[in-house]
Amino acid sequence: MDDVTRRTLLHGAGTSLAAAGFIQEAMARVAAFGPDDPYDLVVRGGEVIDPSQNLRGRRDIGIRNATIAAVEREIPPQRGTQTLDAAGQLVLPGLIDFHAHVLHGGGIGLSGDELVPYTGTTTYVSAGDAGVGSFSAFKHAVIAQSRTRILAFLHISSIGLSGFPVGEMLNIDHARVDAAAKMLAENPDVLLGMKVRETLDVVGQNGLEPLKRAIAAAERSGVEGARVMCHIGNAPGDLSALLDLLRPGDVLTHSYSGAGNNTVVNGRVLDAALAAKRRGVLIDVGHGGGSFDYTVCEAALQQGFTPDIISSDVHAVSVNTPGKPFLPWVMSKFLNLGVPLEHVVAMATINPATAIGRVPRLGTLQVGAPADLSIVEMVEGPVDFVDTRQNQRKGERYIKPVQTVKAGRPFGRPYPQPFAWP
Repeated sequence: MDDVTRRTLLHGAGTSLAAAGFIQEAMARVAAFGPDDPYDLVVRGGEVIDPSQNLRGRRDIGIRNATIAAVEREIPPQRGTQTLDAAGQLVLPGLIDFHAHVLHGGGIGLSGDELVPYTGTTTYVSAGDAGVGSFSAFKHAVIAQSRTRILAFLHISSIGLSGFPVGEMLNIDHARVDAAAKMLAENPDVLLGMKVRETLDVVGQNGLEPLKRAIAAAERSGVEGARVMCHIGNAPGDLSALLDLLRPGDVLTHSYSGAGNNTVVNGRVLDAALAAKRRGVLIDVGHGGGSFDYTVCEAALQQGFTPDIISSDVHAVSVNTPGKPFLPWVMSKFLNLGVPLEHVVAMATINPATAIGRVPRLGTLQVGAPADLSIVEMVEGPVDFVDTRQNQRKGERYIKPVQTVKAGRPFGRPYPQPFAWP
């Protein structure tokens, strides 16, 4: 057995055993308490929507030891050491933003924790903020310090996005396959795969070579299921040729961009885009400050080129644009495009959680799952939306974040004593 195959086998077995162990341990923590023992926190009176269980209805949620311990029609108030009143609000599994920029301290990245009041998000996936030259610092100085969970795609460019707005792939020498593969292999707990930006002003004359190197690094790492997230904007050359390179499980982000070379041409979705979706390429929104065009998206939805994941592409530039790409606002745009609420919630909870594949029961409110919740209000009434090309649409409701709970601890009141969090 060669090295890559052996490493893949051992990593896959280790991941399965770790997941089984986590679930067994979580269930043991739940079972260790009696029927009258208190919960650390009870979230009461909300309408729970959990697509992973096909659950929608009024429920109380009991949390103990950073884990969902009970989901019941009613939990007596005295059972909660602390309580949150969610009456009249929706209680969702903690929102997961699969495309964000949270390497803060310079550049375009923002603090995930600081974003919480606007995003209601409990888990962020950094979309290529760091390359091999900066990932270790990102992991130890930012990810380890964050209350919000952060996972990441490693940029195939060794400089990551540190040079923004100058294209990080104008010099192909930054795309160091062996170094990226080694970094990915050594950090499978945090890294999901490779990120590449295939836009003319980013890659210059290098065409699809950065994407080919990102795929090579993912495969050479030997990490089972390592994905490539490919950004498209004004993509170089024939977009169909790019789409044909993507493998099942890879991620196409900015899928409804209006920036030049689009998945929709003259009102028709490219055959290669539909073929990519059929073979299992994940379709990600990645709204951002320049990557969501209503005219592209509407045609795509009508022709079956639907998203698997709704994400924001939140960063210091995009959040100041009229499109307001905070995750609940992007979800609201799809809700007002006619996507059912349960599907919208799934595309920001269980779908990205499944794609992450690192945290057992992430994206659910099942007993034994991590106690991550997003409490939101459905605000009814006329609302105006705008995309990144200044196209406007009218809506009738939007999702407003109210309270966020990560690992059983609300951001803000009520504060635990002692003030700590897992």
